[in-house]
Amino acid sequence: MLRDKMALLKVRQFSQITLPAKIRKKFHLSEGDYLQVEEVKQGILLKPVAVIEKKLAWEKVFKTKEGVKEKRRPRKLSIKAKEEEIARMVKESRKKK
Repeated sequence: MLRDKMALLKVRQFSQITLPAKIRKKFHLSEGDYLQVEEVKQGILLKPVAVIEKKLAWEKVFKTKEGVKEKRRPRKLSIKAKEEEIARMVKESRKKK
């Protein structure tokens, strides 16, 4: 059973290795994908990783930040409305105890 999970790879010119098709399909790997290489006690561990372009990553960060900002934007309430809101929250809090 363990033998089915093992493959023999040869390091070729320019230190290249070829992963068996079965492994590439199982992990949905294609040409150009990235693998993280780790040195572990038993040898070498390869892990598929998703890499995103820096510009796209920053765009996502700012888009998320804006979304959070909009949701957290404080409502402009009158003093009376604020007092009523506080009273309601205190009342709710006391019910839970």
